Amino acid sequence: MSNQYFSPDGLKKIKEELENRKTELRVDISRRIQEAKSLGDISENAEYQEAVAMQSFNEGRIEELENILKNAVLINNGDMPHHHDLVEIGSTE
Repeated sequence: MSNQYFSPDGLKKIKEELENRKTELRVDISRRIQEAKSLGDISENAEYQEAVAMQSFNEGRIEELENILKNAVLINNGDMPHHHDLVEIGSTE
């Protein structure tokens, strides 16, 4: 995966989503799976199937976010030299 460029706010949002998915959402999905299992036969249990699908999606998204963060490059306009004859990522003038 190639580098992906983020503003400080954009990078913060990615980190927050990752943290939420690893903590709150994982716990909620696990609870839903346990509740669905308690209803009996899981082979025809729609709640169980839905929770397992949610778990699969969540784990895939966690992996995706971790890969994004491994290749993240923070763009901070305050660190960039101001050359009016040069256009760079994050240039606004």
